Amino acid sequence: MSPPGVAPGRVRRVVSLVPSLTEAIAETAPGLLAGATDWCTHPAGLDVTRVRGTKNPDTDRIIALAPDLVVANFEENREADLDVLRAAGVPVWVTVIRTLPEALSELTRMLAACGLDEPPWLGAARTAWADVLEEPPPPSRKAVVPIWRRPWMVLGRDTFAGDLLARLGVANTYATDAERYPRTSAEEIVRRGPDVVVLPDEPYAFGETDGPEAFPGLPVALVSGRHLEWYGPSLAEARRLLTEALRRSV
Repeated sequence: MSPPGVAPGRVRRVVSLVPSLTEAIAETAPGLLAGATDWCTHPAGLDVTRVRGTKNPDTDRIIALAPDLVVANFEENREADLDVLRAAGVPVWVTVIRTLPEALSELTRMLAACGLDEPPWLGAARTAWADVLEEPPPPSRKAVVPIWRRPWMVLGRDTFAGDLLARLGVANTYATDAERYPRTSAEEIVRRGPDVVVLPDEPYAFGETDGPEAFPGLPVALVSGRHLEWYGPSLAEARRLLTEALRRSV
């Protein structure tokens, strides 16, 4: 199904407001993208018009690009910005992704809205996660996943990254929190008694010298934020790479 105002097969220019979706489209149909956010870093060397960030897109520039479709996400992008685009007659496709099955389904639908068939990388992603798509395995470890510090923020309920970890047998200790991204402290994280602290390199750039020192005595897994948090071509290799990173933390 295409958004109102978009005829099937007529999408020739797309603006993406989500890094994951940018990579998905660029890897599937090079040349289809007319614009993307400043945060859209994959694929490397992507040469398109930049339209600022996910939370502060340059709506005037997007409208001037005259896209046939703008792709967005319910969490990454603000509804007020999308309404400005709609009011200017720009069709907008909004994805809702909180789980791995939702990601695979929404990617299929979004690419179809762009007039594209399912690409090989999406089939490879389905294959890589096939045995845990219906139901995550019983958890074998408990984790806390900080995504920011000063103040500390962690993954809470209903997040794509949390679901991905669950399908690797890793339970998020904040999964029942009322907030999706609770604020907390390093001391509280330690008190939760996780088996591992998972530190992605985005949105906060945790690294060997920035993050692990806050959790003395706890195993820490430094992981790629793209493989933990992005839904797109990275899913084809995410399971293997995340599993290796978690294994190294034992």
